[in-house]
Amino acid sequence: MNKLIKVFKIVPLSIVGMLALANCSKSKNPTSQKPGPFSTVTGEAYNIEGGYEVAPYSGQPEGPNLVFIEGGRTVLGSFEEDIMNTRDNIERTVSVASFWMDMTEVANIHWLEYMFHIQKDSSEEAFQKVIPDTTVWASELAYNDPYVDHYLRYPGFRFFPVVGITWEQADKYSAWRTRRVNLNLAKEAGLQIPEDGGRIPLETGVVLPNYRLPSEAEWEYAAYALIGTQWLDENQTQRRLYPWDGHALRNPYGKEMGTFLANFKRGRGDYAGIAGKLNDGAMITDYIYASPPNDFGLYNMAGNVNEWVYDVYRPLSFQTVDDLNPLRRDGYLDEDKNYDNADKKKGYRTMVSDKARVYKGGSWKDVAYWLSPGTRRFLDQDSCTATIGFRCAMINAGTNH
Repeated sequence: MNKLIKVFKIVPLSIVGMLALANCSKSKNPTSQKPGPFSTVTGEAYNIEGGYEVAPYSGQPEGPNLVFIEGGRTVLGSFEEDIMNTRDNIERTVSVASFWMDMTEVANIHWLEYMFHIQKDSSEEAFQKVIPDTTVWASELAYNDPYVDHYLRYPGFRFFPVVGITWEQADKYSAWRTRRVNLNLAKEAGLQIPEDGGRIPLETGVVLPNYRLPSEAEWEYAAYALIGTQWLDENQTQRRLYPWDGHALRNPYGKEMGTFLANFKRGRGDYAGIAGKLNDGAMITDYIYASPPNDFGLYNMAGNVNEWVYDVYRPLSFQTVDDLNPLRRDGYLDEDKNYDNADKKKGYRTMVSDKARVYKGGSWKDVAYWLSPGTRRFLDQDSCTATIGFRCAMINAGTNH
């Protein structure tokens, strides 16, 4: 033991220094989560009085109801027969960055919560603008009157998708939801909330990016959920016509064998099947968790209600949008003046304009053709129906994939 002590005593200080440098060289490089106490370019200390503040960061918080969608390369487009002869979604290869998407459609209870806060915090005029148009259920030739009065507010419909919502209303809801969620996150983190309702700094690392409507590419990519068809290295066993495997609309497995995998209209006058053996069990919309989720864990990416996406509609978007995170936000390279949509002398021949927004997914009132994620339709952003709802999406911040 004494010999060992003597050996350590005569080790030169220069060697000790070399050992310390060697250990430092083996240490990990700084990361966003562990930036270290000093700047790697100036050597100045972080978080000292009057110095640069580097807030703790452990990754993007998980937002309520959001599911992570891992991005990647894919082939988007309609794999159904083009019965409408629109040729507006021809197959093309794109890459979509990872993002987050609502597990379910936004439901009546969520919209009523929104209305409550707007009524409490805003003017009566602002409140009136967020009320859904419940008359979308009305028909001169049908007795749908109970849905006009009850669908939005009756407790039994709480977790059914909200409808009668315009694209513009859905967009504003997304902005409100961002603010509401981030206020709660900031309070939990002990941050001082701006009294004027101003921005909570992103630099804090505790708030989320904006909730928003998904792009058409994101929605379609998430609906196909081809992550469930992969094997070995970048191989996929097959494409999908719907958000599930196979070309059938019924569940081929287990106790649910033979039941429909989506809420849709099977044929003329057939919305739910016959009493005692209902097929999809819903004559109108259905519970937002009713059908099995796809391989990303998303419910009702086919049927129940169509869903608004962010994109402005153009029939040839697939030819012009970028192949990385494609999105059409306006008439760039394809102006709406090229479409005969506003000539009062000639009459309206098309609805294509910079206010026409895409919706996808099929609904309780649509036949199976529209359940294929590649199909697309459009409607003016200030219009609404009983067949269109929405869900929100969010970027995956701080990553390169």
